[in-house]
Amino acid sequence: MSIEQTLLERNDNKCELCSSTDNLSVYEVPPGAEADSDKCVLLCDTCKGQIENTIDLDVNHWHCLNDSMWSQTPAVQVMAYRMLSRLSSEGWAKDLLDMIYLEEETKVWAEKTLAEDDDVQHIDSNGVRLNAGDTVVLIKDLDVKGSSMTAKRGTAVRNIGLTSNPEHIEGRVDGQRIVILTKFVKK
Repeated sequence: MSIEQTLLERNDNKCELCSSTDNLSVYEVPPGAEADSDKCVLLCDTCKGQIENTIDLDVNHWHCLNDSMWSQTPAVQVMAYRMLSRLSSEGWAKDLLDMIYLEEETKVWAEKTLAEDDDVQHIDSNGVRLNAGDTVVLIKDLDVKGSSMTAKRGTAVRNIGLTSNPEHIEGRVDGQRIVILTKFVKK
């Protein structure tokens, strides 16, 4: 039986993270030496695109992790842990991350690529390293793409989130979560 067929049967033809039934495909959970159904998950295009950073992160989509983090499948647990870690600037995600339980071997697997992501350094306009949860100030008026809002110079952005791209951070301005270039902020 193929890996895809095994995964389709394992989760009843649904995405193993959000339970969507649309556009499912096999995702090999890194780092993987060889393709094996125990090292893969079945994901919808939305989950896969956000995990691989090919589409913008929709924080609300990931509330599904509240259910999938309790899966008995280690590969699903690893993906849930990694996404919750990525979203840890959100209060609900931090709470779920505090509740998740992983066997020692699974936790080592989950943290393997997270440690690699820690090598990415986010530097502000003055050369100061930024950390998740920091407060930064905008040094320039910024037009927010996709809205008519302009984030004004001098606006404080509290509790920032870091992305896998060292030139981007995430934060809330006027109640809207936006991506900000690090060259336009100072700590």
